[in-house]
Amino acid sequence: MSIESAPRLTSEMQIPAQDAAETAPEHGAVMTPIAGKVIAVLRIAMGFLFLWAFADKAFGWGYATTSQNAWVNGGSPTKGFLSKVHVGPFQDTLHSWAGAWWADWLFMLGLLGIGSALLLGIGLRLAAVTGTVMMLLMWVAEWPPDRATADGKPSMSTNPIIEYHIIYAIVLIVLAAVYAGNTWGLGRRWADRHFVERNRWLL
Repeated sequence: MSIESAPRLTSEMQIPAQDAAETAPEHGAVMTPIAGKVIAVLRIAMGFLFLWAFADKAFGWGYATTSQNAWVNGGSPTKGFLSKVHVGPFQDTLHSWAGAWWADWLFMLGLLGIGSALLLGIGLRLAAVTGTVMMLLMWVAEWPPDRATADGKPSMSTNPIIEYHIIYAIVLIVLAAVYAGNTWGLGRRWADRHFVERNRWLL
């Protein structure tokens, strides 16, 4: 007894996106083309954010990182940030990570991988997971719940829980959840790859 595989959907078999949105059983159940483009802009902007951080730290373009502190010139992408952590219960641990080769490589590969995935619109689920882990670690480093640093100075925290790292993490999750790579990205082509069809976590 043979089992026939389900027929693949083609563009000819699908109704236009706007018609699908307007005839959906519930209002908002299907994303409109305009919403898809807005989400695509958000995805591309987030990708640029991560890739710029990578490039500036790697080559020292003079914004957050000077040329002499560039990674390619022997600088450490993590030492400056982690060595200046003076708040929260994990100060000693984070100080021990500052400048470690493995921390530098993981951080830079994370910036490059997440930024590339967002810009191309592929692997958004993996980017959401790794990006969320990165953002949570950076949240821990800044530890917004504390009002003062270890030496008694104001921590300048504006919110004990929700700050920009948490917002970035939520954005990454949303982009993956709504298949943001399908508009102005390679999301649909990526999803058609055989190895992606067998490993849906790669979407």
